[in-house]
Amino acid sequence: MSERRRVEQSANVRIVDTGFDFSGMPVAAASEAGGKWAIDHLDLALRAHEAGEIDAVVFAPLNKSSLHLAGMHENDELRWLENRLGTRGTVSELNAIAGLWTSRVTSHVSHRNAPMLITAEKVASVARLLHTYLVASGVPAPRLAVCALNPHGGEGGKFGTEEIDEIVPGIAAAVADGLDVTGPFPADTVFLRARDGDFDGVVTMYHDQGQIAMKMIGFDGGVTIEGGIGVAVCTPAHGTAFDRVGKGTAALNSMRNAYEIARSLAAASESLTVR
Repeated sequence: MSERRRVEQSANVRIVDTGFDFSGMPVAAASEAGGKWAIDHLDLALRAHEAGEIDAVVFAPLNKSSLHLAGMHENDELRWLENRLGTRGTVSELNAIAGLWTSRVTSHVSHRNAPMLITAEKVASVARLLHTYLVASGVPAPRLAVCALNPHGGEGGKFGTEEIDEIVPGIAAAVADGLDVTGPFPADTVFLRARDGDFDGVVTMYHDQGQIAMKMIGFDGGVTIEGGIGVAVCTPAHGTAFDRVGKGTAALNSMRNAYEIARSLAAASESLTVR
């Protein structure tokens, strides 16, 4: 740890001055300098965790263009974290609002490629991961729904066969493991039931399938959890919002919720992996 750092103790939050020089860094814009700062400080947080100095990590939203300008080769920070930590199990971004969590079978990939990445094994493992995190967060017997990929759930294969070929077998595998998993349900209606309390979590097939619904239901409080890496890592689900920089209009709810979820998961972080 650098000798230049000033470390203070405030409740359970460790405040660290890294001595970083922000002069010359572009404001409210993607930049290589901003991306390098973000990568370096994520690594700093992980080293602190590996040294036993902290139990969880919460970070503000990151700009992926900046990360890639700074040399990040992975599609997103979850895959960077996966490689940095040497994770060898299932990983998935999880999203949470009050009373409802989601996981993704595919995430930061093109819609053209997403259907080819949906497999029965991945559906089952992502359902297991969501179940594991819900239990760790305090839901003793999670009820999970699984989204269909195609309109109307595929209409028996008329609108696509991914449900028949991969999603239904994936659900069956998760049920065989003792999970309460049902579906696949058409994505345009399943979140109405989830909002009304029928489910604790929803397994989605691609990024926007779950994100649109979650952000419509609870944008101001949403949290993203970097699932499956063996460390409790959380961030607000909203973006970097360059248009709000310097205006004093940033909302705080998502950051507060990210901190609370990270606290709830910290004690169980070593068990938060699924093969």
